[in-house]
Amino acid sequence: MDDEVMAALAALLEALAGIEAEWPDKPCSLAKLSKQAGLPMSVLRRQLTLLEEAGLVALTLDDGGVTGTVRLIRE
Repeated sequence: MDDEVMAALAALLEALAGIEAEWPDKPCSLAKLSKQAGLPMSVLRRQLTLLEEAGLVALTLDDGGVTGTVRLIRE
C-alpha cells in the first residue's frame, strides 16, 4: 500500500475507534465517520470494503448503497 492509502486507513481507524469509545456497540453512520476521519465518501467506502473483507468491521448499506452504518467487530 502506498503512503496515501495508509494515511487514509489510519485516519479511518482512529475516527472509528474514537466513535466506538464514545458510543460502544452502536453503529456509526457513514456520513459521521467520513466527517470525523476527514475523508471523502469514495475513499471511506473503499477503505471500509477492505476492512469488511478482513472481518474487522460490519458494514450495512441502505437501499442504493448511498448511506449506511458501520461498527467495529470485537472478538
